[in-house]
Amino acid sequence: MSIPEDFLKQLEQYSELSHREKEVFLEIFGRSKNRVQVTQELNISESNLSTCLTGIYKKFCITGNGPVKENRLREYLSKRYSQQKPSGHLTTDDVDNSIDTLVQEIRKQVKPYIKEKCGTMRVLDMPKPIELTGKQGIYTNVNILEEITGRRRLRVAELMQSCDHDNFERLGLSGVKQKRVSGLEVVQHYNKLMVLGKPGGGKTTFLKYLAMQCIEEKFQANRIPLFITLKDFAEAVKQPDILKFIVEQLSSCGVIYASLTVEKMLKQGKALVLLDGLDEVREEDTNRVLRQIRELSDLFHTNQFVITCRIAAKEYTFESFTEVEMADFDEKQIAIFAQNWFQLTDPVKSQRFFQKLKENKPIQELASSPLLLTLLCLVFGDSGDFPANRSELYKEGLDVLLKKWDAKRNIEREQVYKNLSLQRKEDLLSQIALTTFEQKDYFFKQKTTEVYIADFIRNLRDADTDPEVLKLDSEAVLKSIEAQHGLLIERAKGIYSFSHLTFHEYFAAREIVVNSAWESLVERITEIRWREVFLLAAGMMRKANNLVWMMKIKVDELLAQDDKLQRFMRWVDEKGNSVETSYKPAAVRASYFVFTDGIMYEYTVSRNDKKFRYLSSLAIKIDISIIQKDQVNEIVIDGIISILLSGLLDVDFYHETLCFLIENISKSELQQQIREIQNELPSLRQDKEVLSEWVVTDRYLFVEKLRSIMIKHRNLGHDWQFSKVQHKLLKQYYDANKLLVDCLNSDCYISREVRQEIEDALFLPIKS
Repeated sequence: MSIPEDFLKQLEQYSELSHREKEVFLEIFGRSKNRVQVTQELNISESNLSTCLTGIYKKFCITGNGPVKENRLREYLSKRYSQQKPSGHLTTDDVDNSIDTLVQEIRKQVKPYIKEKCGTMRVLDMPKPIELTGKQGIYTNVNILEEITGRRRLRVAELMQSCDHDNFERLGLSGVKQKRVSGLEVVQHYNKLMVLGKPGGGKTTFLKYLAMQCIEEKFQANRIPLFITLKDFAEAVKQPDILKFIVEQLSSCGVIYASLTVEKMLKQGKALVLLDGLDEVREEDTNRVLRQIRELSDLFHTNQFVITCRIAAKEYTFESFTEVEMADFDEKQIAIFAQNWFQLTDPVKSQRFFQKLKENKPIQELASSPLLLTLLCLVFGDSGDFPANRSELYKEGLDVLLKKWDAKRNIEREQVYKNLSLQRKEDLLSQIALTTFEQKDYFFKQKTTEVYIADFIRNLRDADTDPEVLKLDSEAVLKSIEAQHGLLIERAKGIYSFSHLTFHEYFAAREIVVNSAWESLVERITEIRWREVFLLAAGMMRKANNLVWMMKIKVDELLAQDDKLQRFMRWVDEKGNSVETSYKPAAVRASYFVFTDGIMYEYTVSRNDKKFRYLSSLAIKIDISIIQKDQVNEIVIDGIISILLSGLLDVDFYHETLCFLIENISKSELQQQIREIQNELPSLRQDKEVLSEWVVTDRYLFVEKLRSIMIKHRNLGHDWQFSKVQHKLLKQYYDANKLLVDCLNSDCYISREVRQEIEDALFLPIKS
């Protein structure tokens, strides 16, 4: 069958043919001549004819062998001709309509493949895949940082501004906040995008989401999504070029004349090219893959390109690409992810999950990583809680980052330093963690870090100790740990920190446990920032008896040399023994310790609902407007009295609270004296100005009268007149005891006898 020559000459590919190729093309496909006739007509050899045909097939992107190519091209040309108007002339509208029609046909053909490849996610120990999008989808919208974190030119002091370590705000470690932009918004803004991110930061999931949005006509509905896993492309049999790889991908989806179609669509800018995991390409394939990407993006620059790669994974630059960084999840994203995760199995559990996170700041830090958040959801889904021994949870998270995440996806990373095994990497990170934590260096310079690394690897077997070699090796190891595991992060140019303060503390505790450095740890017992290190170290130990005993001794030493403080502790013991209660004696003593004026107690007063609450170490909530009769006991009453003696209440609160005491105190003489002193209060019917004046002029006189009554009848309210130094010591003593109790109540292994001895001796004076 011949095809009109005027139609053939209007095809785009015709203009790309050489003069001789055009002659051959018209003879065979326009005049239906065979090869022998063409050689005679054009006076050319058989080999020259074959060369011309090869060029023609290439221009039309026809693949196959021998006669197959000619048949495929003839079928394509016939189909194109049949789609034209009767006039046979290709107008601009004809071309546009033809392309748009073809795009929609191909989208239908690739939709099942895209949904299969990109419609679900399954990571770690998930029992089955879960949907990415839709009503039951897990996907949570991501945010992008348009400025790469590690390229900011900031100093350590600037990064530390958000880390007030006197009040130690844990979540400040992430550094200076940056503007966050919606991921979809960024993709719409930039035609060529390189998305960088930490391991497990959600890069692949983001690309899958783009593919699904595209194929579901919610994003770039006039384009064809091409999702390419670069590792698969790099390791494909016979190493095809990327264009052929795409052709094979579409052919497998049933696209006819895929080679011709792909080039046509790319030339018209009708593709959304999603290239995932540049960091996962083997070293020996890197140059070839980079070259292929550059050629594809340069040749077909009107298409949309998005590439993902780990931060610091490879040294390269695509000049025409804009580089951005995946932002960590914020609190809102964490809540949405948890809600999506648990919606199928237990919707209520998502609320419990998020509440438990808020109660546990160290674990909450890990949830900013999508991968580690997935791990937390898996753990919580099994038991409805997080492990009591947090070190076990952190160890599992580190195992994911150090080995499981790559292993489960069959990815082998280049071993930068042959003798630095996984175990040695943990040893190295532990050494860096403790050294920097002791120095309060939450952010540390790259050069300093490389010195730490060099000092470590020089002691490895067969290490080259030449200073220049060590310097180069330490640089490579640092980049390897950042790119492959994401445990050290470049927070600004040349300045690093651990990815999470939680991991910094974990590795510091690990170093202490490995080296049995208990004495140096116990010396830090009054420093709040070491609290988590104590808990983690206790949880890691096979047996924590020695550590908790050393802590108890150190706690007692805090007050041992001050006679007034020891008298106070004897009163605490005496008062505790005078109370009949089912609470443990140590808990009762702790309550009276914090009841004392100016030491520890905190309460809130609300003028609107006339409620106040007092929280003691027993976690007793005292709210006189809602407290039940069976909840009232001597400790609760003494707690309320302690609030009254603070002198910080208004007249109406004194009236209300004194009435409560009269009703609940059994001793008639004390009841009478409370009524008498209540009569001295101004009436609530008086003007507000009178009541306000009483607060300023007479309140403290009233409190002193009340104090003398309570000292006489309840041995409560003594004015100890502690100095600022003594107040500080008492605060440290309380915090250290609380840390010791938290260690005892954690999942660490302590013998029953030691545990009981320490509990019995809490909040007691030193024996004479």
